Amino acid sequence: MSSKPRIAIIMDENTSSGGNLYETTKAYFLAVHQAGGQPFGIPYFADMVAPVVDEFDGFVSVGGRIRFPEAWYLAGHESHYPRSERLDVEMALMQGFLDRDKPVLGICNGMQMLASLHGARMVHEVKKLGAHILEHDNREVTHKVSIEPGTLLSRIVGAQQFEVNSRHREAIAEVSSGAIAAARAEDGIIEAIEIPSRRFALGLQWHQEAFVTQDDHPGNGIFAAFVEAAKT
Repeated sequence: MSSKPRIAIIMDENTSSGGNLYETTKAYFLAVHQAGGQPFGIPYFADMVAPVVDEFDGFVSVGGRIRFPEAWYLAGHESHYPRSERLDVEMALMQGFLDRDKPVLGICNGMQMLASLHGARMVHEVKKLGAHILEHDNREVTHKVSIEPGTLLSRIVGAQQFEVNSRHREAIAEVSSGAIAAARAEDGIIEAIEIPSRRFALGLQWHQEAFVTQDDHPGNGIFAAFVEAAKT
């Protein structure tokens, strides 16, 4: 039997065109595989939650655009994204891995869910937070993030600042005592969060998997650290 950790990756879907297809970039799977893990795509079936939590060593919550509960948003800033059967399954999976203290890595949608499960509050339109807000919902745009010293993220990446991609319309506007902001964009928008009560529970607003083929990107150590944590 292989000693490589088995990593569950929830699938995304084509919410903008009917929600009848699972659509997840291969980059998530490549990033986990290159880091030494065995990646497996997980569909939206409630009866699979318990065996996945039991049998897998880590969980990746990927990007996507689905409607979160109204209570997760600041008043007047609720989501306009489509409803999805992904939501309940993903919440149960994430909570299950957290309860077992198995490593969780949330990316984009996944970071927002991880933060909101720990009391954070969101906005649907990040641009509405002020005239100073950068362009965050453009696949062609990058911006710098500053890493908070003393965080798990800072220990992993070994850098104070680097460039990331920007592909999000929603954003975390407030964090609670259950989570800490580990990175911010130049406009102050939270770009990474951590759950200090867990061994490895890290969320990234940017898409680190998109840099998997760039050997010199400081953030590529995140997948390696995640898979390493899944070994124990």
